[in-house]
Amino acid sequence: KCYMEKESDHLSDFAPELAMVTKFGDTEIEEPVAIRPTSETAMYAAYSNWVQSHRDLPIKLNQWCSVVRWEVKQTTPFLRTREFLWQEGHTAFADKESAEKEVIQILDLYASVYEYLMAVPVVRGTKTKAETFPGADYTTTVEAYIPATGRAIQGATSHHLGQKFSKMFDITFQDPSDATGKKKEFAFQ
Repeated sequence: KCYMEKESDHLSDFAPELAMVTKFGDTEIEEPVAIRPTSETAMYAAYSNWVQSHRDLPIKLNQWCSVVRWEVKQTTPFLRTREFLWQEGHTAFADKESAEKEVIQILDLYASVYEYLMAVPVVRGTKTKAETFPGADYTTTVEAYIPATGRAIQGATSHHLGQKFSKMFDITFQDPSDATGKKKEFAFQ
């Protein structure tokens, strides 16, 4: 819960989907435990310990995990249920350009998996502000067409988080251009 408070703005968008455990058997739990909707909270608390110098960057971690989303609308069976296996990439860079380049490289990688491994054509694009991942500067996406419904379905996303999470979690590094060694910069994600 204490980590969740750090990113309250981010989590407010997930609030309707956030499942909290308040009891263990018949015993009330002192501090509720969130069943994870996403990993930023856990990952970036660690990043703030790992990153000290520009030499510690970039960090690029890939993670597979199970997540739970207690969504208000009914999910479509087979496509997604309340609990599902999820792949996330978490990165940190010294400059904005490198972070933005990574967003596009990862989106192209996702598109290649769909198009060349699964023979599913996709359209690359950028989500609207309303559809952007909570806390992100922008979200890119690959969407696939479902002929039976005449609708598109999100296949994968890649987010540019800017410096919002690095500021929330104090992911800073020593500025290499500062001769005193005291100036800190926030990482780009």
